[in-house]
Amino acid sequence: MTATPAKTPKSTPPSMADDPRWARIVARDKTADGHLWYSVATTGVYCRPSCPSRIANPRNVQLHDSLESARATGFRPCRRCNPDGLSTESENAALIAKVCRIIEQSEEEPSLEQLAAAIRRSPSYFHRVFKAATGLTPKEYAAAHRAGKVRQGLASGNSVTEAIYDAGFNSSGRFYEKSTDMLGMTPSQYRAGGTNEEIKFAVGQTSLGAILVASSTKGVAAILLGDDPDELVRNLQDRFPKAHIIGADRDYETLVARVVGLVEAPEIGLDLPLDVRGTAFEQRVWQALQAIPVGEAVSYAEIAERIGSPKAVRAVAGACAANKLAVAIPCHRVVRKDGSLSGYAWGVERKRVLLDRESAQGT
Repeated sequence: MTATPAKTPKSTPPSMADDPRWARIVARDKTADGHLWYSVATTGVYCRPSCPSRIANPRNVQLHDSLESARATGFRPCRRCNPDGLSTESENAALIAKVCRIIEQSEEEPSLEQLAAAIRRSPSYFHRVFKAATGLTPKEYAAAHRAGKVRQGLASGNSVTEAIYDAGFNSSGRFYEKSTDMLGMTPSQYRAGGTNEEIKFAVGQTSLGAILVASSTKGVAAILLGDDPDELVRNLQDRFPKAHIIGADRDYETLVARVVGLVEAPEIGLDLPLDVRGTAFEQRVWQALQAIPVGEAVSYAEIAERIGSPKAVRAVAGACAANKLAVAIPCHRVVRKDGSLSGYAWGVERKRVLLDRESAQGT
């Protein structure tokens, strides 16, 4: 009696398994869109790599390096991923660019519903896509744009009233409600380049070296760390070139002592008003940093995810570098994806000490 030979189990053809292009399709890699297509014999369609349809059996798949090659199969384009047109990501990017131009060219701030209608999308979908792409809500983007126009108008010599209305504020009252937060000082002071703004400061000592604390009338505006107290003072002057920098009195040194306490024992927190000056995006990043618990560290990519802008990793790193409130806004708690330490405005070794100290206190 002749034995029936055992069936060889089906497996992915070696040529496909070893082809890096197939791995990109399995991963639904959006960055491969426009560079790679694939056709499926059993369904008679061709798709882009990011197609959300169920992954086909690789035995039935043919890879194509051009759209012409995919069309030459005689198959029809997939209705789910529309391989002949723009990818969803590219289409959304074009729509968002259109909305940004609408916002920038409007005399008054358009409503969410008006913007969504202009691109024929629902307000909720548009809001979600806009925030994911820019890291800001449409309202925050409009506010940042108007703030930029106000700064530009004041810097070019326009009167405060002209700058207000040119930026799209339909009343001076609405502007003045937000002007200090927007500019970090009064409009008249900003127009004069910050002249006569009073910044108090004092220098203290911590286990990490010298510390300089400076405050405006709004709150703590800078916390700087370093080795040389004189260099810290020069740094402060560079950051506020037109302001009136004055050494503070003994009462202010009590505040410095509280900041020193934060450096030595971060778990106590710092219950003081802060004068946070930055772009809308930077402020979103800094808010996310303040939400990181003592004793924990997260990656730049995680922060980008948390603010709804996963592709803005470099911009997140830039916002961390722009932070001038050391420890109070804990940019030292942000590390590379592999856990290694990256640059820190006040020295990587200080960053290491802070993280080690916080980790020990959290255990």
